[in-house]
Amino acid sequence: MNPSFFGSGPKTDSRWARMCEEMIQTQLLDRGIKDKSVIAAMRRVPRHLFAPEVFHDKAYSDRALPIGNAQTISQPYMVAISLETLALTGGEKVLEIGAGTGYVTALLAEMAGQIRAIERIPSLAESARVRLEKLGYTNFLLRAVDGTFGWEDEAPYDAIVSAASALEPPSPWLDQLKPGGRLVMPLGGEKSQTLVRYVKGQDGKFREPEEIVKCVFVKLIGRHGWSENA
Repeated sequence: MNPSFFGSGPKTDSRWARMCEEMIQTQLLDRGIKDKSVIAAMRRVPRHLFAPEVFHDKAYSDRALPIGNAQTISQPYMVAISLETLALTGGEKVLEIGAGTGYVTALLAEMAGQIRAIERIPSLAESARVRLEKLGYTNFLLRAVDGTFGWEDEAPYDAIVSAASALEPPSPWLDQLKPGGRLVMPLGGEKSQTLVRYVKGQDGKFREPEEIVKCVFVKLIGRHGWSENA
């Protein structure tokens, strides 16, 4: 990835790079993140460029940040553990639900082959698409639709990851996974959730879901998720 992504001059570059490196050490490595491809991607992708400008200085801090429309860019550790749990090896086709500003889309574009991303809020989807194209990413498609239906025309997927929570996984997502595919998403109510991984067997049946870590994400809004007014 182009080092100039970390700013417009040497001093700016080194400042963002130092903040990024501190994030990787204290928030990822010290908490047990081991996947080298996750760490490498989070080192390459300039997180501050995916946060609102007013939050650039806080972009590498240990917190989620608001991005407007009652949405957030997730805490770095939660991003890392979600991606690590996907167990990507490179070359996969991945569906991302809840693209937001495009940060995880960029990370996935670094780690996998083809990314299909959905963001239900049109203004966020368009700004994410423009941002990703400006940064030179070409291995993604992004659209603004109800993500609970998945993206059937582009299925099947090796992996699906969601940045929004539901009480149960939407059935279209399960149907759109390949045998051997993984779904990583938060399950639970508004204030008590668990990041969970589903693995689809070669026979098309799902193993018992694995509970990964407690978490808090925004609600998954849509036909197969929460009502917008719930």
